[in-house]
Amino acid sequence: MQNVLVSGGGIAGTALAIWLARRGFAPTVVELAPGPRSGGQAVDIRGVALDVIERTGLTEPVRAVRTRMRGMSVLGADGTELHRSEETTYSSGRLDNGDVELLRGDLVEILHDHTPAGVEFVHGDSITSLHEDAHGVHATFAHGQPRTFDLVVGADGLHSRVRRLAFGPEADCLSQLGTHVAIFAADNFLGLEDWQLWQRDGDAGYGIYPVRDNTELRIVFGWAGDTPVERDPEAARKVVAERMAALPWERARMLDALHRSTDFYADVMAQVHLDSWSAGRTVLLGDAGYCASPLSGQGTSLALVGAYVLAQELGRARDSGAGHRAAYERYERRMRPFVALNQALATENPGGPAAEESVERAKNAILLDAA
Repeated sequence: MQNVLVSGGGIAGTALAIWLARRGFAPTVVELAPGPRSGGQAVDIRGVALDVIERTGLTEPVRAVRTRMRGMSVLGADGTELHRSEETTYSSGRLDNGDVELLRGDLVEILHDHTPAGVEFVHGDSITSLHEDAHGVHATFAHGQPRTFDLVVGADGLHSRVRRLAFGPEADCLSQLGTHVAIFAADNFLGLEDWQLWQRDGDAGYGIYPVRDNTELRIVFGWAGDTPVERDPEAARKVVAERMAALPWERARMLDALHRSTDFYADVMAQVHLDSWSAGRTVLLGDAGYCASPLSGQGTSLALVGAYVLAQELGRARDSGAGHRAAYERYERRMRPFVALNQALATENPGGPAAEESVERAKNAILLDAA
């Protein structure tokens, strides 16, 4: 039985662990956080990714916690409603489509709850080095003892540690999109009921929507700029507060919510472009290898589909005796056209959503059972 080290216990890494275990591999998932990460914004599962959810047996629990928006309002700088729609929202598209929107933390929890017993999770640790030889990949960890694995998967996000160790500096593959985002939770001080608000003033603005039966808000604050976001959370929070203070609408309550938040997150909007997603026995999955950015709305779908296809190809290669190199090549060959179409959604219409036709084409642009 091949043992596989998966770096990252988010959506991509946990979905992969499920499918690897089902195909007879022994996955070990190492995650820096002390447990499954509960924060985050609403994410979308679209097109073929919904088929992956169905094959995983998670359609019912996923749909049970989906958001149920009635529409949205677009506000001017002073909070005046400029436009409203009961047919579509910026975060999830048309409300009558078959896509599912839910909180990232809810999806992570569902995946963890349905992970087979044979999957090993190591929380509160991270990989510090990878050295490959004929016997496998020797990994060292910040806290745990060194171990050797047959294969390694970097599913550890935009700022992937595995990618830095196996592929080189982040600057070589990161393409910034000129936008930053901060996400945090707050009490529903606006009294929203299944209704989104979108507000923009100059090069900054908000997306706000209720969650948890309208008891909480998720506030997404975006601003333009090329200066990297501070990696220290408190320094980043200070930068965001300065940007938010320049917007007049609900300034005091927005700033209060920011400072009270316990799940604050901020980062640059960027994509990852690499000539190859694998190096030796190591391969990249999801944002680590081909981040499309939240502006595409397809990061979760890429993670779910990528996890399914990678596990599928590893199983096929093992059963045929072809080896991991053949699996990685087939995984990449199948996924690259799908990734390209979905990454293009983030740049098709700068400052606004991609066309409906583009989203429909991109979200279904791969076959799960390719020969």
